[in-house]
Amino acid sequence: MTEQAGWTRHGAIVTENGIRFSVSSLTAERVWVSLFGADDRETGRIELERGEDGSFAAFVPGLAAGARYGLRADGEYDPARGLWFDPAKLLMDPYALAIDRPYRYDARLAARRGEGGDTAPLMPKAVAVALPPPEAPSAPLFQSGGLIYEVPVRAFTMRHPQVPEALRGTIGALAHPAVLEHLIRLDVDAVELMPVTAWIDERHLPPLGLSNAWGYNPVSFMALDPRLAPGGPAELRETVAALRKAGIGTILDLVFNHTGESDTLGPTLSLRGLDNPTYYRHVPGDPGRLVNDTGCGNTIRTDHPVVIRLILDALRHFVLRTGVDGFRFDLAPVLGRNDAGFSADAPLLEAVRSDPVLRGRVLIAEPWDVGDHGYRLGGFREPFLEWNDRYRDDVRRFWRGDRGMVGPLATRLAGSSDIFGGAEATRTLNFLAAHDGMTLADLVSYADKHNEANGEDNRDGHNENFSWNNGVEGNSDDRKIVAGRRQDVRALLATLFASRGSIMLTAGDEFGRSQGGNNNAYAQDNAVTWLDWQGRDKALETFVSLLASLRRTNSALFATSFLKGEASDDAAWPDVEWLDEAGRPLTETGWNDPDRHRLTMLLADPAAGDAARLAVIFNGDRRTAVFGLPGPAGWQLLLSSCETEIRPLENGRWLVPGRAVVFMKQAFAEAEPGPTGNKLDDRN
Repeated sequence: MTEQAGWTRHGAIVTENGIRFSVSSLTAERVWVSLFGADDRETGRIELERGEDGSFAAFVPGLAAGARYGLRADGEYDPARGLWFDPAKLLMDPYALAIDRPYRYDARLAARRGEGGDTAPLMPKAVAVALPPPEAPSAPLFQSGGLIYEVPVRAFTMRHPQVPEALRGTIGALAHPAVLEHLIRLDVDAVELMPVTAWIDERHLPPLGLSNAWGYNPVSFMALDPRLAPGGPAELRETVAALRKAGIGTILDLVFNHTGESDTLGPTLSLRGLDNPTYYRHVPGDPGRLVNDTGCGNTIRTDHPVVIRLILDALRHFVLRTGVDGFRFDLAPVLGRNDAGFSADAPLLEAVRSDPVLRGRVLIAEPWDVGDHGYRLGGFREPFLEWNDRYRDDVRRFWRGDRGMVGPLATRLAGSSDIFGGAEATRTLNFLAAHDGMTLADLVSYADKHNEANGEDNRDGHNENFSWNNGVEGNSDDRKIVAGRRQDVRALLATLFASRGSIMLTAGDEFGRSQGGNNNAYAQDNAVTWLDWQGRDKALETFVSLLASLRRTNSALFATSFLKGEASDDAAWPDVEWLDEAGRPLTETGWNDPDRHRLTMLLADPAAGDAARLAVIFNGDRRTAVFGLPGPAGWQLLLSSCETEIRPLENGRWLVPGRAVVFMKQAFAEAEPGPTGNKLDDRN
């Protein structure tokens, strides 16, 4: 029996003879489905029959795909006891697969029972979708150690001159040849799409004339936002297929930690009106008080069987119906929380790891929330990769020039064994910048955040960004300052691509995108966040392409095993040696020198056997320095972050400018560097 004919999930199941509606509520007394015509008027209201398991269901003959509907529920209304039933509130089906228009905040959505009138005119309607048969998922294209490219779908192509105007800002735009060409040039292994499920603006934004640009404020967990996917689930499925054909996987960034219903003053849109005690976590002994481990007003009760089923069904839907490689989980500790706290073996996390459809998918945790003991970096289990903010901060601090950062830099380059040790491979996902925080270009141009445009008097966003401005805050016409910023960005990027583990680059950082120092641009659905394709730094973009190629073709870089300073049984060299600028092993005194800003990472290349090694030189000082490398073979320059020539000196020494990263390969036959002193650059 097929899934649709067997009615094995909730939602609106389209069959040949009609539609079966089903929803779970353990506390409602009555539930209805409201049907709507093309003019948005309610054309019928059918009461659902309660089942023994707390489900409500009814079959409505004669309905077909495209039917528009909403839910209503009734029962006690007592917010102090966590009960919010109000049949005047039209509710979104938690299993909705499509909606007919975006959400718009209206204060009437938050009115108390009997005070706000019928909210149906204010709400999008769910659209019944006839799904194709599920397909067995292909193996993920992304493998640990690869490059993930974080994409804000709307902002990514809103200003792309080669993408047709009608397609800009949509999921479908990612399949445009110009976009695919860009991704291929960067050697991207997978795009990570920031939230594509439909969201609602936070209630403080409309009065400010602002709107949510990121999407981390969902209402339900499966329906795509019509602004991003006017073609519904089919648009996502077709785009995933086009990306896969180009050799690029797709990872969805999903939000299962809270919804846009916010705190008790927020709108009633779906889960609150259907079964608030089941879907949301409340303070033990105080059922009217929501737990706020997310900082967004509410927290999903992810240890409840009903919620676990909903989340698993959402994940399976995206794998089986759209073909995605995997998922990134926003504020992931919430997925492992119960009233006692977080556990890596929580029911939901264990279910995801063991589910026949989901195991083998790419799973990425953002390992922190704002609840008690919410910082859980390193606290998840395999196969979860984890966003490593310690990597971000330590690399930033090294290049900012903070004292005592050579040791932390080496630890991050080597795979962060202090966090992920105990296994052969690291689970780190290294990044320098993400959607949340300063862009890479702003990181070297602003010492402080500048979030005034968000309407919160610059109080929002992180205060400590480990950023620097190279002498002037913000834009500058000073050539020396501009050159210094370019040099710093290139050095940061080179460090990222030289690091063990998986890496992530946020869209636009490869060509110098700026948000004017705004480090919390969630409310800037405008030119602040829309990528400027015509004004991009093409030289920087080319450099990132060269870095990606270098990483891909050198197994010493594209690896996830921890660097331990040990040689395998059949190897002549240890996997890594850490050297000073004279080419000698760094001593304890050197490691502990707080004013040391130089380091060489000497890597054995497993693919080359004993014939070659790779050296990565880090000169974090602002002064030029002479670096020596050990013999007996000569050294060939592969790539430098510095835009000026790297000059060889006698006796195997090299003159390396300050604020630079240099990649060199040992070869037993001397090779002449290209005319620019940069072998890979000579290909372009």
